[in-house]
Amino acid sequence: MVLQRRGPRSQPDLLPPGSVDVSGRRVYTVSELTARIHQILDQHVPPVWVEGEISNLRAPGSGHVYFTLKDDGAQLRAVLFRTRLRRIRFEPADGLHVLAFGTLEVYMQRGEYQLVVELLEPKGLGALQLALEQRKARLAAEGLFDSDRKRPLPRFPRRIGIVTSPSGAVIRDMLRVIGRRFGQLHVVIRPVRVQGDGAALEIAEALADLNALGDVEVIIVGRGGGSLEDLWAFNEEIVARAIAASKAPVVSAVGHEADVTIADFVADLRAPTPSAAAELVVPDRAAVIETLRDLDHRLGRGLARQLGTHRERLRLTVERRVLTDPARLLRESHRRLDALDGRLRSAVAARHRESRHELALLHHRLSGLSPVVRLANDAARRAHLAARLGAAARRSIDRSRHQLSLAAGRLDSLSPLAVLERGYSLTRTPSGAIVRSARDVAVGDDVRVVLHEGMLECQVTETRER
Repeated sequence: MVLQRRGPRSQPDLLPPGSVDVSGRRVYTVSELTARIHQILDQHVPPVWVEGEISNLRAPGSGHVYFTLKDDGAQLRAVLFRTRLRRIRFEPADGLHVLAFGTLEVYMQRGEYQLVVELLEPKGLGALQLALEQRKARLAAEGLFDSDRKRPLPRFPRRIGIVTSPSGAVIRDMLRVIGRRFGQLHVVIRPVRVQGDGAALEIAEALADLNALGDVEVIIVGRGGGSLEDLWAFNEEIVARAIAASKAPVVSAVGHEADVTIADFVADLRAPTPSAAAELVVPDRAAVIETLRDLDHRLGRGLARQLGTHRERLRLTVERRVLTDPARLLRESHRRLDALDGRLRSAVAARHRESRHELALLHHRLSGLSPVVRLANDAARRAHLAARLGAAARRSIDRSRHQLSLAAGRLDSLSPLAVLERGYSLTRTPSGAIVRSARDVAVGDDVRVVLHEGMLECQVTETRER
């Protein structure tokens, strides 16, 4: 452990008089002696740099960190309070060789002296570099760098998201590359700060915003080159977790080819430069067209070779006279060859039609996403449903009227009035009982004869039974 002091150390003052006991000895209390030692350290030992290895590190719930600095010959207790810990980029851990700057103080309740650390630096390795290595190790252990979670980029993306600074050459270079390779694409730019305080939070929020749109198929996160401090926002844990949580594949294009950040390890693909990221994401339209033409030519040549092979086999068969009826089989072979030729030509034509049909479907799907078309379709559907509802209501009313007419007809046929209308009559006694037999009345009884129109008041003068 090395102790470095600023300026010469003056001689300490003499001890205070203390108290004298009965035998004449000078006696100090523990508090008096400890207070004097504290005073001497405070007055005569300036803040110092101390080199040593961290051991016995403790981090209780208060947020302060307690540890011991040691070397081969001695050890020194140290404390790093919470307010100072926030300024340190790396994480203190047992076994780290560090340089600590602070003041020596006495903890009077325990009679111990300790170093109150103000600054802490790793020995031989920069604080940022150490923090980077520690964070890489922790995130790698969580599986954020695993290759099996990397997703392939879409081959023909229609909507691309870009997270970068709105000013500078980076965004202009990427847009120029995209426009040159496939100019009809939709690009969504989410402007952010790419360095400084708060830049990491803006980048993480930008990734969440682009994913919330729902139709962004791939995202490029990038900026130009710079120092480790300039690129530090892309080493922050919040950015790494936002990339890992992205639904769309993410391409990291941070700095130059030699610059490597944590975002590069988490992203689905790392590009050496922002311009290279645009080339990796966007296909070259001319190259795609040339590939299609080459495939078409290869298909034609393959069909021609197959046709020639069949013709040659037919010729050899005819020459060897292995056919029972060469003329007939030759005609059949010609017909089969013509049929095959027609099928091949139809297949080529069908392939072209399918390509045109796929293009038309894509165009139709794009048109179908228009709010005006959707509103018109909804209006037409409502009108169709209203017409169907009206027709169903009319059919229901007609059925009800027909059923009512049938019921009225059946009721009318069963009515006694209909029987009276055909010339029959109904005879009732004065009490209203229907007379069904001559035995129901006697001579002299009054009866009432109901006719279709009117009634007769009669008196029975004679009864006869059939």
